[in-house]
Amino acid sequence: MPRYALKIEYDGSPFAGWQRQSGQPSVQEAVETALKKLDAAVPSIAAAGRTDTGVHATGQVAHCDMARDWDPFRLMEALNHHLRPDPVAILAVARVTEDFHARFSAVERRYLFRLLSRRAPATHDRGLVWRVPHPLDLAAMQAGAAHLVGRHDFTTFRAAQCQAVSPVKTLDEIAITAHPVPQGTEFRFRLRARSFLHNQVRSIVGTLERVGAGGWTPEDVRTALEARDRAACGPVCPPQGLYLTDVAYPADPFA
Repeated sequence: MPRYALKIEYDGSPFAGWQRQSGQPSVQEAVETALKKLDAAVPSIAAAGRTDTGVHATGQVAHCDMARDWDPFRLMEALNHHLRPDPVAILAVARVTEDFHARFSAVERRYLFRLLSRRAPATHDRGLVWRVPHPLDLAAMQAGAAHLVGRHDFTTFRAAQCQAVSPVKTLDEIAITAHPVPQGTEFRFRLRARSFLHNQVRSIVGTLERVGAGGWTPEDVRTALEARDRAACGPVCPPQGLYLTDVAYPADPFA
């Protein structure tokens, strides 16, 4: 069966996450339902990241096996037709080798978190950012984030239900930038690693927000990391500001 890689964008607001769940809408179910309109026997698909309820994506990658050969562009167009009106779009389709796996072949994942600092509520970006009403100190958050870059035991920053075999991960980068918006500032957190633990990004951003607000010092982040204790973590931020933006492979299937 020919195998295809799909680059997928979605608004996670109406979904209970990527993974198919009984009785709840999921992005996986939406894409598989569209695929079955083209091939009733298509097997279940696999994705690079199982995003949680309310989490968005601009560069999720999944793979599927089809019974017949499709021109990648025509497959993309057909899927987007059948995905309407769900807020899910196939950005690109590529024919890949049968040993390609969206999850296990990936060598890097990138996430973006958007944090809006202003008194007024979000309007156009409602559901797409996390808004806090107070100002935040960019330099303090950057100093706190520096303690997390590198290879560490991230027990403090993973969910209690995380199923990863080991809490040890290498966080290659945390870049935090500030962008003026009307009557406020949007802070963008970009994180890069081969893989992440469950709730790791949201735990990190929630903790760094406390640093930016002055409730924690940058050094408190290092102390929390070294505690290797979930109770030492700061608040876990809500999901609506989180985006899976890119998945990298040894050879880019969409190049």
